[in-house]
Amino acid sequence: MDFQITILTSKDAVSLHELMLSNTEQFKRYFPKTLAKNLTLEASERYILEKHQEIQLNSELTYAIKENRTGKIAGLIIIKKLNWETKQGEFAYCIGLEYQGKGWMSEAVSQISNYVFNELQLKTLQIISHKTNFGSIKVAKKCGFIWRKTLINEFTPTDELPLDMELYELTTR
Repeated sequence: MDFQITILTSKDAVSLHELMLSNTEQFKRYFPKTLAKNLTLEASERYILEKHQEIQLNSELTYAIKENRTGKIAGLIIIKKLNWETKQGEFAYCIGLEYQGKGWMSEAVSQISNYVFNELQLKTLQIISHKTNFGSIKVAKKCGFIWRKTLINEFTPTDELPLDMELYELTTR
């Protein structure tokens, strides 16, 4: 495998900041909050500290996808909206343009799904994507997520009208 999935460390701040800046156009529509929290090196350092606190509190799980050869962060994979009563969580993920099309995100989502189901005992994982986000939908389908329904006005990108989003789910067998 050409990448590894790791928890962000303080040493990752420069690489995370560079990933966000070099992919601003790509991330600004569907990843605006994460992008906004990583626009400076100092902001990326704070973001990493915040992500560590969320992991400690089991409120959100953020992982880096790192290229083995260079150690650079290629993308992020996040389990958010964790509900420990219903045993449910939602994926959010992004990957830099130079790493797209290699199957890394599909493999990472598959690995994290197995971990979350087997170790954390969640029962349902969701991916919510816009119908034009073909890469995200491809990841969902490749990882066995099943389309459930269209969520009306589910997401509002910065300076845009609300968008309908597609809900995909994966449940433990």
